Amino acid sequence: MRRTAPRWPKQTLGADLGASLVVFLVALPLCVGVAVASGVPAELGIITGVVGGIVVGLLPGSSIQVSGPAAGLTVLVASAVSQHGLGTLGVIVAGAGLLQIIMGVGRIGSWFRAISPSVVQGMLAGIGLVLILGQIYPVGGLPQPAHTPEKFAGIPDLLVTATTTATGISGLAVAALTLVVAALWQKMPEKMRMVPGALVAVVVASAVTLVLALPIKKIEVGSLLAAVNVPSVDAWGGLVSPAVLGSIVAFALIASAESLFSAAAVDRMHTGPKTQYNKELIAQGAGNTVCGFLGALPMTAVIVRSATNVQAGARTKLSRVLHGCWLLLFVMMLPGVLNYIPTAVLAALLIQAGWKLLELRQVAALVREHRSEAFVLVLTAVMIVATDLLIGTLVGLGVAIIKSAWEMSRLSVESHHQDDHVRVEFGGNATFLRLPRLLDHLERLPDGKSVHLDLTMVRHLDRACHQAVEHWVAQRRRSDHDVELALPGRTG
Repeated sequence: MRRTAPRWPKQTLGADLGASLVVFLVALPLCVGVAVASGVPAELGIITGVVGGIVVGLLPGSSIQVSGPAAGLTVLVASAVSQHGLGTLGVIVAGAGLLQIIMGVGRIGSWFRAISPSVVQGMLAGIGLVLILGQIYPVGGLPQPAHTPEKFAGIPDLLVTATTTATGISGLAVAALTLVVAALWQKMPEKMRMVPGALVAVVVASAVTLVLALPIKKIEVGSLLAAVNVPSVDAWGGLVSPAVLGSIVAFALIASAESLFSAAAVDRMHTGPKTQYNKELIAQGAGNTVCGFLGALPMTAVIVRSATNVQAGARTKLSRVLHGCWLLLFVMMLPGVLNYIPTAVLAALLIQAGWKLLELRQVAALVREHRSEAFVLVLTAVMIVATDLLIGTLVGLGVAIIKSAWEMSRLSVESHHQDDHVRVEFGGNATFLRLPRLLDHLERLPDGKSVHLDLTMVRHLDRACHQAVEHWVAQRRRSDHDVELALPGRTG
């Protein structure tokens, strides 16, 4: 009888166990921070982290990348909760998960790789800007405004509060300490850096706050079971609302794009099995469906935790499954420890995450090398800040498609004039986008000469250009001019 290989090989057990602990230490403050930034109870972020580790971790798709609540979805979650209420969040997340499963079964996962990188980068930059703009308020000791215009309008009051009140000054100092410790930790010896810098920063800043008894608001974490928010029957009735359905589609598309782009990046970091995109999309959908029925935050595959997993030496799925188990055990056994963490500390970490999403060096390189792509990126980011994530992303996609169509629709025209004859040769792609140029050349042809139009070298002649050419030829012939027309594949 043939023996199958063990699912968790003994030779990789030690590496996966060590990696899982490192990822757990990175994930813990981020799960809480993303929940607080989204305007929901902190426990819901931890529930999503547990589901992302255990449920998604066990499913096929990717072997190394780690799933959980993502900073990139905070804007969308906060908007959904503001518009529809916390009770409907679970319905939206579950609906998005089911849609992801359908897309995975329909083998749509691979198509996400065809989305313009400039749109994706612009989407992430826009999210980063909104994230930074929102998280500066907890640092300054003020509640975060719900809408972007209010966030801009509130900056003067924020500056006054952050520099003149005890709460504001303390929050600013603790946030600065968090960022400085996280940055300096990266310069420590490699063995020490196995302990995540974010965790060290949280511990140091929280200890300073406790010792000095600083007047800063701290997070509140209670029982996970008490935080479970199963959607009610009335909440499910929201599925008839176009606004709720729009949120479901937005959650599904953005979470899927972020997960699969993360998978592409993570696959370049390791030499193990590569991601199976459609299976990964199904796994993400299953995780979001479970999160939805628990009323928790949506999840994506997250690049920070995934990269940490790779760098910590993970070899199999066991590392990400165990990280979810450690999250669950920690919150069940030591929930009170999290209540010592100031909200300003988590806000500082999310500001750092938002800054990384901007990727200013890549934007500067894109401006130097591909200005049209840079325009799409900046437009997408600006539209996300000015409107919302869905509208901004759709605008970016639309402009990218138009730009690509324009660039692909190149039409070359050469005219050869003789005494009584003109030969006009067209090449490239004749589409409606180039119709004005095509007609301009035809209308400038002199009267009194016979014309030979040669379109045999045109690779694509769309209906608009075809009809325009034949209409021009017919008009020319009605004026008693000789016209020969050679179309692609035939002559006429």
